[in-house]
Amino acid sequence: MNEDIQIIDVEQGTHEWHQARAGVITASMMGEVLKVAGGLNDQQQAFVDAVLAGAEKKEAAKQAGYKAVPTAAGIQKALDGEEVGDFSETAKAYAFRLAIERISGEPLDEGVETYWMKRGHELEPEARAEHSMRLGQEVVPAGFIRTSDGKFGCSADGFIGDLGGAEYKCFVDPMKLKTVILGHDFSEFVAQCQAGLWLSGRQWWDFGLYCPALEAAGRQLTMKRMPRDEDFIDAMEQRALKFDALVEEYRAALLAEEGEAPRAEPEPEPSAEGIFGGGA
Repeated sequence: MNEDIQIIDVEQGTHEWHQARAGVITASMMGEVLKVAGGLNDQQQAFVDAVLAGAEKKEAAKQAGYKAVPTAAGIQKALDGEEVGDFSETAKAYAFRLAIERISGEPLDEGVETYWMKRGHELEPEARAEHSMRLGQEVVPAGFIRTSDGKFGCSADGFIGDLGGAEYKCFVDPMKLKTVILGHDFSEFVAQCQAGLWLSGRQWWDFGLYCPALEAAGRQLTMKRMPRDEDFIDAMEQRALKFDALVEEYRAALLAEEGEAPRAEPEPEPSAEGIFGGGA
């Protein structure tokens, strides 16, 4: 474990847990942070990738399925090495909430727990026990992982030995259950699990969908082990740092005197070494 990472011994759903998360960009929201609004579509990206790989534009257009070389402004920006797209409106609202929490030091919702959050926290020990039984190894509650600067964090549902971690979901939505259990589609949870690996420095993360209603069928726990993906983590880290800059921009605007509301000068983006002291 890197010395720049803190493990806060709190139980999920408690006042102390909500307090520890205030102002922190959490792994559970990393999927939203990674979304790009107004970015290139798949065909445009294929064209850009082909050109950057050395293909002539006419050949790249053909490879991407265009009849003529595309001229969209976003494509040219991408070819020039500029960023295309923006954070989603949901992500921007989340950033604004975090800015308020960083000013107050308190959760904006005062730690209110919804029924579904409460249900998940109540079922988590059952999921952990089932997981431990299947592994033949104890999954240990892990508390809240947070960087020493208080900017990034993860509620790890469990640690497994020295290398693994765990995340459990307890959905009741039939569509989500079907997607995971029968469709074997875990894509929705990749960002959260990779964020847990990024912050913890561990090598793999077990995702588990726990549905006690399926115990009679022996399918109460559907598992997927996700190995550490360094390329994904590198890209996620850069995106997360840009998102943190947005949070700080909002914070600076809120702290400005009324009527000024300046656009904050962006702080120099810290490197991975600056956050983690040399590694995730």
